Amino acid sequence: MKRIVDFILSLLILFFLSPVIVVVTILIKFKLGSPILFKQQRPGLNGKPFILYKFRTMTNSLDKHGRYLSDELRLTPFGAFLRRYSLDEIPQFVNVLKGELSIVGPRPLLMEYLPLYSKEQFKRHLVKPGITGWAQVNGRNAISWEEKFDLDVWYVYNYSFFLDLKILLLTVIKVMKKEGVSQPGYATIQPFSKEKTRVGGGRG
Repeated sequence: MKRIVDFILSLLILFFLSPVIVVVTILIKFKLGSPILFKQQRPGLNGKPFILYKFRTMTNSLDKHGRYLSDELRLTPFGAFLRRYSLDEIPQFVNVLKGELSIVGPRPLLMEYLPLYSKEQFKRHLVKPGITGWAQVNGRNAISWEEKFDLDVWYVYNYSFFLDLKILLLTVIKVMKKEGVSQPGYATIQPFSKEKTRVGGGRG
């Protein structure tokens, strides 16, 4: 049932947001150049990797050694605007159509984090990851990694249709209020490590 709802809602969202998709695509091409999409391997259900799609929000600026500058230096005001209103997330509805994501579920993080999770934290991968989730409507990037993982695992144990509906409604409110988009001084938040599970530690 959840898969059917995901598929139908994603088709409708992509259809009604098609004018926005066209405008954002043109602006990214003009302001940031190619590629339009940011693609990255992320862990899906049971940790199986898939390619996540987002609209690109950063430049390709390099330092004198040919390495990418930090996210904070490459994130443009236009890119920050896309993130603030979650417009960069729109291409992920294609991932939902492909069955790699659900609309609601724990956010898919980085592949490199998989070996760092405790046995309990890894349970966040027992359900399909989502575009938005319980952690996103309860602090997003303003909470610690430990709190975020606790919320993700709580969702795994307590999933229901009505909980998903509540998360979707709260997500709309959070996006409009632009709450918890990033930690001060970071494009999102610091990278996650076992030593940094409290507030101020981890990239979401």
